[in-house]
Amino acid sequence: MEKQDRFYRDTWVEVDLDSISANVTAVKNHLPRNVDIIAVVKANAYGHGDVQVARAALEAGAVYLAVAFMDEAIALRKKGITAPILVLGASRPEDAGTAASLDITLTIFQKTWLERAQECFSKDARLRVHLKVDTGMGRIGVRSLEELTEIEQLLQQDQRFIFEGIFTHFATADELDTSYFQQQFTAFKEMVDGLSCKPKYVHCSNSAAAIRFKEAAFNAVRLGIAMYGLSPSLEMEREIPFPLHEAFSLKTRVVHVKKLHKGDKVSYGATYESCGEEWIGTLPIGYADGWIRRLSGQEVLVGGVRVPIVGRICMDQCMVRLPEYVPIGTEVTLIGKQKGRNISINEIAAKLETINYEVPCIIASRVPRIYKRKGKTIDIKNYLI
Repeated sequence: MEKQDRFYRDTWVEVDLDSISANVTAVKNHLPRNVDIIAVVKANAYGHGDVQVARAALEAGAVYLAVAFMDEAIALRKKGITAPILVLGASRPEDAGTAASLDITLTIFQKTWLERAQECFSKDARLRVHLKVDTGMGRIGVRSLEELTEIEQLLQQDQRFIFEGIFTHFATADELDTSYFQQQFTAFKEMVDGLSCKPKYVHCSNSAAAIRFKEAAFNAVRLGIAMYGLSPSLEMEREIPFPLHEAFSLKTRVVHVKKLHKGDKVSYGATYESCGEEWIGTLPIGYADGWIRRLSGQEVLVGGVRVPIVGRICMDQCMVRLPEYVPIGTEVTLIGKQKGRNISINEIAAKLETINYEVPCIIASRVPRIYKRKGKTIDIKNYLI
């Protein structure tokens, strides 16, 4: 790692923005022409960094951004992002005026929400909205044609609302059995056909559907997990007709090395006992960083060699068993590539018995993120201007 003046610890995340760009471009080239990409950068861009990923995605051809909550959208506006931003989740109707003033697009899914919002913002306000349809995900959304018609009529009667989009979300697009996907897709088409006038954007495809079902592209798709180089599910990995490039790496450095003798113990609970003379390295990363205790026993890369974490992972540190002495300051890769070897996010997810989405999201904000273009660390201050 090049010298960093922005932080003072030996643990960091590297985000390869070229991989983000390549993934966006690959999906865009795969889609039918004239289909726009909405880049999903919620949850701090799945732990990668919201504004940095947003800029890389926009530069690669995305035309819209999507987040989960208004706070995330406002944070992007404060960081200089001027592109359209859609809030996918529920917002308070009392905040409609704030969204309008910042040109943030809100999701609507209830007639009562609209009626309340009408009372809460000024006569000269203009708020772009996308209507969410619940076709079987069971979260938020309109569930009947009657409700859809009532909301559309309200929107048409109040010029303060700009009815810009309609969308739904698939529950099983990443599964090989497509029966429930087809059920949802049919329900969504019926809802869209029930509108008296279609809005500018009709979108239902997440990463899995965008890759697998071109007939569901309409004129926009929401690109989330695939943008970060991760397959939406393990079972559909073979369904992806182009390579995805993982953008997230997690690295640290050895801060202490010691030789243990037979019977010496390591970490809380004394759960690890040395079988003989062993070299043990201490790494400055622990469960407060999102490298949780369940990862005890997981291997990391030191000098291109896989070595195991031994003993319980502490709040701020963990220990590894080294094959030999290594100098203090030796770089360690917990996620990513080193000397031709690789530890993928999917491997960490399997160890945690979870999905790959969760892994970068749980790496805490106290772990600094650095960003690379063409293999070199970029100056974030200049990049954000």
